[in-house]
Amino acid sequence: MPSDRPTLAIIGAGRVGRALARRLRQRGWRIGAVVTRSQKTARAAAFAIGAGRPQSQLDPAILAADVILIATPDRSIAKVAAQLAQAVARVFPPLFGGGPEGLKLAGKTILHTNGALDRSVLQPLERLGASTGSLHPLQTFSARGVPPLDGCICVLEGTPAALRAARRICRDLGCLPVVIAPAAKPAYHAAGAFAAGHILAVIEAATRILVALGFSRREAVRALLPLTRQTLANFERFGPHPSWTGPLARGDFETVAKHTAALRRFPREYRQAYAVLSRLALSVLRKGTRR
Repeated sequence: MPSDRPTLAIIGAGRVGRALARRLRQRGWRIGAVVTRSQKTARAAAFAIGAGRPQSQLDPAILAADVILIATPDRSIAKVAAQLAQAVARVFPPLFGGGPEGLKLAGKTILHTNGALDRSVLQPLERLGASTGSLHPLQTFSARGVPPLDGCICVLEGTPAALRAARRICRDLGCLPVVIAPAAKPAYHAAGAFAAGHILAVIEAATRILVALGFSRREAVRALLPLTRQTLANFERFGPHPSWTGPLARGDFETVAKHTAALRRFPREYRQAYAVLSRLALSVLRKGTRR
């Protein structure tokens, strides 16, 4: 096992934090503090990771790690950054030997895992000398297992030193790093929402339509998933235009009108979504449209 791996501290060891820390531990990283809201959940997280010192408080002892990964819920990142900065500013001199105000966190790298926020949310820590950035694996983390990360795209942004640390993390996770501008993160995250959350809503709506027509839920899922899988396989192999099928692709607007009329028996969001998605399909899939 490699011995030159840095030490990693995790703040917010939920689905993402546990999954990343466990994978990095398997790659030889040393795990330091594992911080959650309670000692009980911190112990459970450290157990799931297979290493780490569980704790429920933010304190400068976390800074024994070389890299600190903040994997809290989105709304908590700014609060965590401010609280950690306050703790460091309050006790840093007696604990770490003092130093200029702006250098208290020199040599430390602090990353968050949010997809839509850039490193500016970590400014309180950057002002204390930390290298800051963000690292977001473009993958969905459910409560029922760790997703495969090998070959997954991981989007990075940050200061030069933070990017070096983030790239190393990506390599050890098995991910492919892509660096983007901080201002691009919300649009990047929206693209992920299209491909994951929105497509899930569309498939669930289609499932409920079939159930309303007499299918069992199991039958509906078994009917629709092969269709969706084949469409995605075609998209991957042939690209968007050759893979587009259905009445819109054929210019059969009479059938589209029948679809719209049939959807009147369902909640209005179904009909509205069908109309908006039809316009989107014509915009991005019709040959000759701008890519």
